[in-house]
Amino acid sequence: MKIICHGGAGHTPKVQDGVDKAAEEGWKILKETDNPTLAATAATIVMEDDFRFNAGTGSCLREDGRVQTDAAVATSDGRMSSITNLENFKNPVLIARELLDEFVTMLAGEGAVQFALEKGFKKTKVKGSEKGWTGDTVGAVAISSTGKIAVASSTGGVRGRPVGRVGDTPLWGSGFYCDKEIGILATGVGEAITKQLMCYRAYQHSNNLEKALEWGIRLLPKDTGVGMIAIRSDGQIYGTSNTSMPFKIIKD
Repeated sequence: MKIICHGGAGHTPKVQDGVDKAAEEGWKILKETDNPTLAATAATIVMEDDFRFNAGTGSCLREDGRVQTDAAVATSDGRMSSITNLENFKNPVLIARELLDEFVTMLAGEGAVQFALEKGFKKTKVKGSEKGWTGDTVGAVAISSTGKIAVASSTGGVRGRPVGRVGDTPLWGSGFYCDKEIGILATGVGEAITKQLMCYRAYQHSNNLEKALEWGIRLLPKDTGVGMIAIRSDGQIYGTSNTSMPFKIIKD
């Protein structure tokens, strides 16, 4: 069993304690249930609830002064789901997880809100943060004792972005990817990550996880802050960034 969490490319070590807390919560759930999906989402929720991170309660504001969030969850048994352009829910990763067992894989805006309400989630006014975050997504990757993998990711987007903007976080292959061999997440400048199909291309590059992620980081210019974390089914676990990125690994 292993779990790795990150707090967003560009965030400083000042928030390392928040990432540590997230990883510890995810690890606790993983040890109790051996369920990587529950563990990865539990870790992500901790960071959504920490105002210092650009996700959930701490999400940065759009150009209209409102909060808009995205989230994604995927598992090694072939399920994936994402929520985008969601407003007034503090834990979008839970809504994304709820979508895992539906035929539809992505919901946006009003459709995402309707789905959340139908599933019993309550709207909560999310004030958000006026800070100009450089860090983007938060997220976690976990693997069970039997080799099952799951990823979970959440973001508040980019400060001052236009209404309806979609970054990399909810986009399959760009911000997240998971199959029987790997679970991988990206964080940073969403548009740059999306253009490079960063997660999937890095995974395809090499069976050596360190080499694969370092290559993926080099797909983007050095002044474009990005980071990646991943776990392979053979036990490899790694995180890297071309900027500051607090992350935490726990393994047995």
